[in-house]
Amino acid sequence: MELPCWCLLLLSCLQSLSAHNDFFTSIGQMTDLLYTEKDLVTSLKDYIRAEENKLERVKRWADKLDSLTATATQDPEGFLGHPVNAFKLMKRLNTEWGDLESLVLSDTTDGFISNLTIQRQYFPTEEDQTGAAKALLRLQDTYKLDANTISTGNLPDPEHQRAKGNLKYFEFQLEKQRKAAEETARTQEERGKRDTSEKKKQKKQKNSFSMIPERKKYEMLCRGEGLKMTPRRQSRLFCRYFDNNHHPRFVLAPVKQQDEWDRPYIVRYLDIISDAEIEKVKQLAKPRLRRATVHDPQTGKLTTAQYRVSKSAWLTGYEDPVIERINERIEAITGLEMDTAEELQVANYGVGGQYEPHFDFGRKDEPDAFKELGTGNRIATWLFYMSDVTAGGATVFPDVGAAVWPKKGTAVFWYNLFASGEGDYSTRHAACPVLVGNKWVSNKWIHERGQEWRRPCGLNETE
Repeated sequence: MELPCWCLLLLSCLQSLSAHNDFFTSIGQMTDLLYTEKDLVTSLKDYIRAEENKLERVKRWADKLDSLTATATQDPEGFLGHPVNAFKLMKRLNTEWGDLESLVLSDTTDGFISNLTIQRQYFPTEEDQTGAAKALLRLQDTYKLDANTISTGNLPDPEHQRAKGNLKYFEFQLEKQRKAAEETARTQEERGKRDTSEKKKQKKQKNSFSMIPERKKYEMLCRGEGLKMTPRRQSRLFCRYFDNNHHPRFVLAPVKQQDEWDRPYIVRYLDIISDAEIEKVKQLAKPRLRRATVHDPQTGKLTTAQYRVSKSAWLTGYEDPVIERINERIEAITGLEMDTAEELQVANYGVGGQYEPHFDFGRKDEPDAFKELGTGNRIATWLFYMSDVTAGGATVFPDVGAAVWPKKGTAVFWYNLFASGEGDYSTRHAACPVLVGNKWVSNKWIHERGQEWRRPCGLNETE
């Protein structure tokens, strides 16, 4: 028996869905559901046509018999006096009404119901529906879409799965604030009234921003309400053509580089990955996308978490020349060794997709964070933006008030560790919820091993 065309399309679509779940965590994979639903509509229309055809046959039969019986009952004996009419009456009641009964009782739903049953096992689950609903609430809270659901901005409860793991961080922040307050008081005493109004304004703004709970800072930055640089500080940020000390690759075609932030130093590279390369990376990654995981400090294992709503896949250099070329480009620009870096991670965010504030590097209370890799800590992060995002989706640094907005074809880079090897806590960052659009990124986590001669150690702990 040959399968209908729509059924073949359906089966091919289901093959791509069979290995996937958590649809709400990836817009890219949710697109498959649209084609699944389109095939379901095709199947439903086939069922409707079959029902309409059956009803049309029954209607024609009823119309014919209605006319016949109306004529026959006017003079029953005279009608049946004709032997052909008598035979036809016997034939109809003995055979044809039985055929009509079979027609009426025939089930045309089998094809549609069986296909619906096959597809249902690949449908989104209750978890997907709940996840999407929570995403809507998260978007309302973060972007103040509804005054009744504005977030209070309080820090997570101590039982929150990230709160305990971040205890050291918050203790560090409190100590830093105390020292900053002492330093401010001492400086003001020494300088007296010499501070300009601009500097006073900047200090006041920075101090007031630092006292805001992290959650609220995160949401403020996502809305574009972060710390504003003074014109003087802004004037120290530049854009330039960059050739990394006359690297042969960039002598004739230097890359476009612009400063995004000064402390920590965050730099963006423009037109650094082509549309064709982006499409190839997405093509390779999409079949492998799985729910993004985080490191559970209690169990030491990777697990999913509500504060990271995305799917990711890992691509190695030997899989495709495009990936190898991208790795070589990152090495040429940063001057850092890629052999000890992690593979290229590709991520696609889901409904209201986000990644709440976190560090890329392992802290001192996580000595075994990357032990299995044997390549040391994550010294730096390289992040490609592979799509424009209509609204939301910024990369924000709550501690310093920085916000970097997605722009397709660009990449941002920053060091997670000081030259001394100490972690730079100001690099704590987050991915804001995607309000409208589809956010694709890919990143390269670069490790310490192999960088000994490329980025020599510093003597100062925070230099």
